[in-house]
Amino acid sequence: MTPDPAGTPRDRRSEEPEARRVRMVPGGPMLVEGPVEVVLDDGTTVTCDRFQVALCACRRSHRYPFCDTSHRARRRAGARPRAGGGRGPRPRPDGPEAAAS
Repeated sequence: MTPDPAGTPRDRRSEEPEARRVRMVPGGPMLVEGPVEVVLDDGTTVTCDRFQVALCACRRSHRYPFCDTSHRARRRAGARPRAGGGRGPRPRPDGPEAAAS
């Protein structure tokens, strides 16, 4: 412990900034234990006091720098929309449907 200017003993660890845990989600956002203060490219600062914050890593978010799950709408070039709105498995061309035709 080190004394502060007033002579009161303080724990040295309380002077060090607390580390934040950041988890990278493959194909998704960066999850940061909050609260956070984010400095953007133009120098502006945004803050969020939630216990966990999802920061956009793909820049598709309409709420950038915060994630709004816009990355989920990402499609591969040349990919066709799936039957049934993308829910459930796609029928295989060698499956029972192909044998019936």
